[in-house]
Amino acid sequence: MVLNPHQIKSRCLILGGGGFMGSHLAEELLEKGYRVRVFDRPERDRRNLAAIANQIEICEGDFQNEADLQDVVSDSEVIFHLVGTTLPASSNTNPAYDVESNVIGSIRLLELCARSRPKKIIFSSSGGTVYGVPERSPIDEQHSTHPICSYGISKLAIEKYIQLYARTAGLDYSILRISNCYGERQRLDASQGVVAVFLGSAALRRPIHLWGDGSVVRDFVYVKDVVRAFRLAMEYTGPERIFNVSANEGISISELLRTLTVVTGQSFEIVREAERKFDVPQNILDNRKIQRVLNWNPQVSFEEGLRRTWAWILDQKELPILQDS
Repeated sequence: MVLNPHQIKSRCLILGGGGFMGSHLAEELLEKGYRVRVFDRPERDRRNLAAIANQIEICEGDFQNEADLQDVVSDSEVIFHLVGTTLPASSNTNPAYDVESNVIGSIRLLELCARSRPKKIIFSSSGGTVYGVPERSPIDEQHSTHPICSYGISKLAIEKYIQLYARTAGLDYSILRISNCYGERQRLDASQGVVAVFLGSAALRRPIHLWGDGSVVRDFVYVKDVVRAFRLAMEYTGPERIFNVSANEGISISELLRTLTVVTGQSFEIVREAERKFDVPQNILDNRKIQRVLNWNPQVSFEEGLRRTWAWILDQKELPILQDS
């Protein structure tokens, strides 16, 4: 792996840095000596950043507002694009909003980057949706891309626009196609991730809603491993641009439920729902390229990651956890 020593104290801008993945990335960058600037919505809950708030610059604004973006982009040296306004489960209900809020906003960002010329832009894409129904497994970066939900289409469109601006404006970039990321601080009240939703239901002693028969297979990767991949991609100066970030391990939803029973010590009431049309039957990402190029490997096992996530959930004071026990 090629490292650039001149980036060691770069000012890093994390767009969407107050969220689940962004807050972990901010901690990773701080630990390695980088200067961190976080940009997020004014109404964003700041608890994710509470432990490091006095060590970072927090900027508020609207990703759709070019003036707000310009203020934070103009003197940032590395930009992490983690903003997303939709989820796979909801994107098909309003594809126009998905495009307007994500794709158009990203093009405005790239226009600003073309003028300010940051050292690098790193985009959080979706390995779980951009490939679509797999033609082979595990899925490598050369696999064809045929997303079957608006979320995946938008992610892929942003990838293509980044590549366009790399060609026309000379922007350096990395694209990380992340599998199913999970861990502490993931929202429990939305379809941001099946692990968080299931564990949130377990903590509140509510039924778990299972879409389909549980045979859908996913590739779960722990958030601390993911943000380390972001940092390594930033420091890399070689020719490769697109990397899968995954555990390279397929786990069915039924297997997930069995492991959660062990981790939580609970049995679950299961409510079965019809399978969803945007769910591909299997998604396992080949991570050999990022292992070879960036010397990255997932370090936290699936069960250990679940235990850490469960411990964090139990520590959240606002959840009425186990009040009846």
